[in-house]
Amino acid sequence: MTDPSEELASMLKDKMFDVEHALGMYATSYVIMPAAAIYDERAVGQFGKTLSTCHIYVIGLMPRIDFAGAREESGGVLVTSFEVAGATRELRWPLPPGARLMYEDEFWYVVDAEGHRSFPDIDVAVKRLSDELDAISFEVLYIGQAYGKDGSRNALDRLLKHETLQKISLQGIPDGYRLNLLLLEVQPATTMFTVFNPFAKDTEQGSRRISSGLDKLFNTSEAERISVYEASLIRYFQPRYNKEFKNSFPSTNMKVLADCYDKDFAAVIAEICIDELPFKMFTEAVPPKLKHIAKHDLHDEAARKAFFT
Repeated sequence: MTDPSEELASMLKDKMFDVEHALGMYATSYVIMPAAAIYDERAVGQFGKTLSTCHIYVIGLMPRIDFAGAREESGGVLVTSFEVAGATRELRWPLPPGARLMYEDEFWYVVDAEGHRSFPDIDVAVKRLSDELDAISFEVLYIGQAYGKDGSRNALDRLLKHETLQKISLQGIPDGYRLNLLLLEVQPATTMFTVFNPFAKDTEQGSRRISSGLDKLFNTSEAERISVYEASLIRYFQPRYNKEFKNSFPSTNMKVLADCYDKDFAAVIAEICIDELPFKMFTEAVPPKLKHIAKHDLHDEAARKAFFT
């Protein structure tokens, strides 16, 4: 049996430097809305400050979800029915002791023994439809960003006059689906991952490279991080309507990466890992998953690929 430590040493012995850094980026908050809602001031207003910090936008298709009714089963069980992209899906909920299902004035509700009314929250129901029945998915069609000067523009500003959004709408939405938007806030601080490799060819520059990483990487601006995050996700998802970055990221001749190479990053990592998302994201290139991690080496030579070997 091969000694794991020997395998690790074998993988790392041909690497160039004993210290390598990667820039990490992840989404911290989000807004989901129908594409048509961006023209409705009241609909937009309910998201308040969250929208102002969302600089990444994802245009995609989600199944249409319609509440189809409810019934009560023996044993104190509430059953709610939904039409999801034309298919009937049911969720079961335990009823409190003595509670009854009622229908009045075209509304369903549960009344408990003390007369209090309630009903399962729709957001919780959609999350359960995704997690338990695998019924909710989000097909990524286009990824973009808006930042402006010092973060003065957000994703919504860009989408209001977005040609690709209009193009997708005009080409028609499949029956049972609707065009939705996922707006993401990227964490407002720099995250750095560092690999220490005692088997590297060059072990004399470790201290300098640590200092350089701290000095340069932590001076990465928010605008740079937003741009790299966008490019990383496009390269990873390969969305149908994106053109730039799908096949050219990473590349040394791209302006978006110029400072990254100057700061000597070895890799970039962009994550969408939000437990609360009520769907699994996918494209033809990426299978449906709740969490996505886009990892890209910035150097072609094997000696600089220290993170994803």
